[in-house]
Amino acid sequence: MTHSGSVLRVPPLSPQLHDAVGERYDAVDPADLDTRGGDVVAIVCSNASPVDADLIAALPRLGVIANHGVGYDNIDVPAALARGIAVSHTPGVLDDAVAETALALLLAVRRQVVAADRFVRDGRWLDGSFPLTDQVAGSLVGIIGLGRIGQAVATRLEALGCTVSYHNRHRLADVPYDYAASPAELAAAADSLVVVVPGGDDTTALIDRAVLDALGPDGVLVNIARGSVVDQPALVAALQDGRLGGAGLDVYADEPRVPEELTTMDNVVLLPHVASGTHVTRAAMRALTLDNLASWLADGTLRTPIPELAQ
Repeated sequence: MTHSGSVLRVPPLSPQLHDAVGERYDAVDPADLDTRGGDVVAIVCSNASPVDADLIAALPRLGVIANHGVGYDNIDVPAALARGIAVSHTPGVLDDAVAETALALLLAVRRQVVAADRFVRDGRWLDGSFPLTDQVAGSLVGIIGLGRIGQAVATRLEALGCTVSYHNRHRLADVPYDYAASPAELAAAADSLVVVVPGGDDTTALIDRAVLDALGPDGVLVNIARGSVVDQPALVAALQDGRLGGAGLDVYADEPRVPEELTTMDNVVLLPHVASGTHVTRAAMRALTLDNLASWLADGTLRTPIPELAQ
């Protein structure tokens, strides 16, 4: 069964995705909803685009939400599913880029890459050598969330000679890594902790003071998941107090606002939510978003529905 109607573009979208929707469909922007809301059958959004229950309720013909991102906590999924609205995301195509970013952050913090760069630029090398740093190779790294991206991170860590362990809601039968029953248990046994779980109510403040204290004054936290997954005030306090050794962060609780305290710490490396930000990955994400939209409009199916639709 084909579906006809307009497609709402919920910002922020990349210019390429914004333009592609406009070229292929009758596109509607939020400013036009007062007069065009009844025409909208589909939404295209990114994982920074809010699609809440009020917006969903305002679109009586809405049938699909195509999200440009593997995470979709920007969408009120219960409100969508209660209306029978299909939701898609873009898993798989960004695994390599995000895993690379996790490794880059871990290496940057442990080897103090950013601080060493400033050391050279500031001319301080003339006054003596840069201090010795920690080594990632041979260390123990715990991964919170061993899905596709988590396993891609694990593979790269193994190549460095790291010992990998993990925590999931459930133990996985087909992986060779040791399992920890809780995040705190995993952190206590690890030198570094990489967080890769989805955002949402189930994982809010999953990494709390107890986990940070278990990781300890020599430990490093890397977060490439969502800012909500880490108790950010507790993280800042742990770093200030020396109860945590360092952090590599791509995500924050209130993006794009970053706590000023973090920006002054040499043992913290900060990225502006760019884990999937490569040309190749974003092109693949864009193509999959548009493929999901085209498929639903053509026959009501999705290439990559969110897991809740498969349950």
